[in-house]
Amino acid sequence: MTDETSDRMAASDGVLAAAAAGGDRLAFDALVGRHQRRATQLAYRLLGNMDDALEVTQDSFLRAYRRLASLSAPEKFQAWLLRIVSNQALNYRRGRALRKSSSLDAPGGGEQEDGRGELNLPDPSAPAPVQEASAKELQRQIQSALADLPEKQRLALVMFSIQKMPQKEVAQALDMSVEAVKWHVFTARKKLKDKLKDYL
Repeated sequence: MTDETSDRMAASDGVLAAAAAGGDRLAFDALVGRHQRRATQLAYRLLGNMDDALEVTQDSFLRAYRRLASLSAPEKFQAWLLRIVSNQALNYRRGRALRKSSSLDAPGGGEQEDGRGELNLPDPSAPAPVQEASAKELQRQIQSALADLPEKQRLALVMFSIQKMPQKEVAQALDMSVEAVKWHVFTARKKLKDKLKDYL
């Protein structure tokens, strides 16, 4: 490990983000290495699919790199990045739902032939179609309600209640007090409960 690499690993997010904004690609690589795991975990919690999460994480880092000049407080890079990941993941989820809807409407979209002209019969041990449809509808409603929350409430809820991050870490990531995190989580849970009362 060179001294330069060691210096970058020891540097703060603010120093690295400022250097990356000035064109230092290695500084941005250091930021990616430092935050990739948490960003991927957040995307996975929001999307429920690792391939999609990896794609969203990669897109989010690319978007962050292109927008570094707009980051007024480089020391808050992590919170800024996680907001990008959250928004990208929710946009990706909406797009995925639209793509699925379009494929169902397409001619032949409902056929389940195995290539020999025979229809594939459902697995008798699989959940009943009505149950599966209900579970999917509930999931869709949860994601919709989550997307409607104000940004800080959504991120606080996802990080604390879903990602199981300690309140102190959530507070640091979102640049707020622990008490504010508690309030945002409480408020977000109440709003979700109200929106989902017909489904729970």
